[in-house]
Amino acid sequence: MKFIKKYLSYLIPIPEKSMYSPVSGKVEINWNNGHRVIDTKTANYSYGNLQKLLKFGLKKLPNTYIANCNEILILGVAGGSVIETLRKDYRYTKNITGIEIDPAMIYWMNNEFQIQNNYNTTIIEIDANYFVRNTKNKYDLIVIDIFIDTDMPNFLFERSFIEHTFKILNPSGYIIFNTIFKNKTHKERNNTYYQNIQQYAKEVKRFDNLDGSNEIFLIKKI
Repeated sequence: MKFIKKYLSYLIPIPEKSMYSPVSGKVEINWNNGHRVIDTKTANYSYGNLQKLLKFGLKKLPNTYIANCNEILILGVAGGSVIETLRKDYRYTKNITGIEIDPAMIYWMNNEFQIQNNYNTTIIEIDANYFVRNTKNKYDLIVIDIFIDTDMPNFLFERSFIEHTFKILNPSGYIIFNTIFKNKTHKERNNTYYQNIQQYAKEVKRFDNLDGSNEIFLIKKI
């Protein structure tokens, strides 16, 4: 049955499971192009185009940067596809902390995709805004990928969140920030964000028109 679903999914998406999320509403596991992915009604949350986008961002880091990281923080883990990429594609064996507010995503992460707490992977169910304001830890790489369906919480672009995020980033550390970019309001918001991070950043690269409606910021701290 699994083989049939995988084969047919190259022709059309094949639904497998669904669940109600208190954060995102109805979420689904579907077979798509031979892979199991997590989707909402209008967005891919994990293991589909989103995973490709964040792989793109990771590839823009210096060649040996990930291997030399001791601590990586992911804000918005969803189903854990970024963790899978780091562990499998980059053979990263050191510490990853994943922050996810949605209990439905954590349930599927653990039970469907085998991304679980262990000696070097810590998944915390908490609001990312609260976490960055209160953690005492420091990180070499921070990946920000927080969406509610296709919307992004306003706090991600506020100065206070920016300040606290850079505060927990080690000197010369990197941030990969995935954003959506669909209209003039998003353009103005992203341009304002770009201006606001200049005082903390040694270098900022912007990659837009990714997957049609995403822009990724690659930021190196001073």
